[in-house]
This record gives sequence, C-alpha cells and structure tokens, in this order.
Amino acid sequence: MGDEVPAPSVPMTAAGIAPRVRAALEAAEVEQFATLLGPNVMWGPPGSSTPPCRTRRQVLAWYAKGRAQGRRATVSEVQVHGNALLVGLRLDDGAERWQIMRVGEDGVNDIRCYDNRPSAQLAL
Repeated sequence: MGDEVPAPSVPMTAAGIAPRVRAALEAAEVEQFATLLGPNVMWGPPGSSTPPCRTRRQVLAWYAKGRAQGRRATVSEVQVHGNALLVGLRLDDGAERWQIMRVGEDGVNDIRCYDNRPSAQLAL
C-alpha cells in the first residue's frame, strides 16, 4: 500500500494541493491521500527527531489503522501558509486536533500533530 504511487509530473505546492488534502481527508480515502504524500513523508509529534512514521507506507498504515478502529474526523479548515498547510480536524468524540503539513516538490513531506490551534500556529 502506498509505495507504488507515481511521482507527480509537476512540483506540488501547498496552495495547489490544499483542496485535494481536504477532499482526501473528508472522504477518508487512504489511496487518494497517498497521491499527495512524498515517499519519505514523516508523521509525528512536534519536535520529534525520530517520528513514529517515516515513510508513505507507515503514514498510510497509521491513518488506515485509526479508521479500522472506528476513529472518524471531519475537516474544520485547511489554510495555506507558504509551503505549509494548517489542517483543523474535529474528531467524532468532539475533540479537536491540528496538523501542520509541510509540502515539498513531491508532496507532503512532514506532518506534525498538535492538540490546539495556538500551538500549531506558533509552529508555522
């Protein structure tokens, strides 16, 4: 799952993929999301030099596992900040999470998760 995604024909930008990130997350389509991730994308807590996910396959497995365990989220917002996206997620239990997705030429290459919007905004 995920390693076979072809490289984009044109470099990706945060502004260019923002609507596609929203659509993929809202649809909870792992394979749709895969097309937006760079092959060596990392996902983890802020400041971690050794995040738990360090490849597209690992990130997709993390999202798929959450979905299989019944976790659901709706996208509350997606904002473009230079080469980054600020993504707000409202979980089905009412909690909110914020992700910063940094975008390089081959797609999203770093995802960090925050418990609140102010912390995420400071990291932009």
